[in-house]
Amino acid sequence: MGTPSFAWDPEKYVQFGDFRSRPFFDLTSRVVAHAPRRVVDLGCGPGNLTATLAQRWPDAIVTGLDSSPAMIAMAHANLAAQGSAPLATLNFEIADISGWAPTQDTDVVVSNAALQWVPGHQQLMAGWLAALRPGAWLAVQVPGNFTSPSHVLMRELAESPRWRGRLGGVLRHDHAVAEPADYHRIMLDGGARADVWTTTYQQLLTGPDPVLNWVRGTGLRPVLDVLDAEETVEFEADYSGLLKEAYPATPHGTPFPFRRIFMVGQKI
Repeated sequence: MGTPSFAWDPEKYVQFGDFRSRPFFDLTSRVVAHAPRRVVDLGCGPGNLTATLAQRWPDAIVTGLDSSPAMIAMAHANLAAQGSAPLATLNFEIADISGWAPTQDTDVVVSNAALQWVPGHQQLMAGWLAALRPGAWLAVQVPGNFTSPSHVLMRELAESPRWRGRLGGVLRHDHAVAEPADYHRIMLDGGARADVWTTTYQQLLTGPDPVLNWVRGTGLRPVLDVLDAEETVEFEADYSGLLKEAYPATPHGTPFPFRRIFMVGQKI
C-alpha cells in the first residue's frame, strides 16, 4: 500500500492553478483550528498551497509531505524565493503518505487531491483518526470524477487491444475513491464530528485539446510514465479524438464538469 512511483511534472500540474487551488480553500475554510501546534499537508505537491497554511497559522510548525522528489524540489525552490519571516516554520519533506502517522502534537491534517493515489487510504484515515488527540482536525478532498468520460475513455483506451500489452492494469481509477457516505462513516467511527459534501465545479477550459491538457497533469501521469515518446503521441492522438467528442467545444470554451468529495472532521 504505497503512493505511486511514476514521475510528476510540477510545471504541468500548476498550469491550471486557479482550478486546482479553489477546492483546497473550500476544504480548509471548514477547519476551525485556532492555535494549532503542528499542521501537516499530505501530498503537498509544489507547496504553494501549503504556504497558505503557514500564513494562516504563523505560530504552527507546518510540514508538507510528498512522495515526488520533483514536487518537493519545486516546493523548496518556491520557499527559498519567498524567504519571508512568516514562513519560517514551513518545511517540506519527501515521504510516502502510506507510511505517515500523526504525532501527539499534530492538530491539523490536510490532504488535498492526493489520497486517490493511495490504495487502502480509507484504512489510513481510520488510523489517523484513532491517533489524533481530541480537538484535532482531519480535512481531505479527493476527486469524485472517476466515472466521468475523461477517465472512462482513458481506461477503455488503455485496455483496448492496441494498448493492453503496454498499459493493462496501469490505471486503477475505477476504484480509486469511496463514496461520500463511506467517508462519513469513517469519520464518525473514528470519533469525529464530521462534515462531508460534494461539489461539481463547472470548469471552463480553453485552448487546443484543453481536457487532454488538463489530465496530462494528473490522471494521465501513469500512462505517460509507461509509454515512450512515439507511443505517447499515438495514444494521445486517439484519446484526444475521444475527448473532443465527449467534451465538445463551445464559443466560450470547453465545459469540463469536475466533481470532488470533501470531508472535514474534528476529533471529539
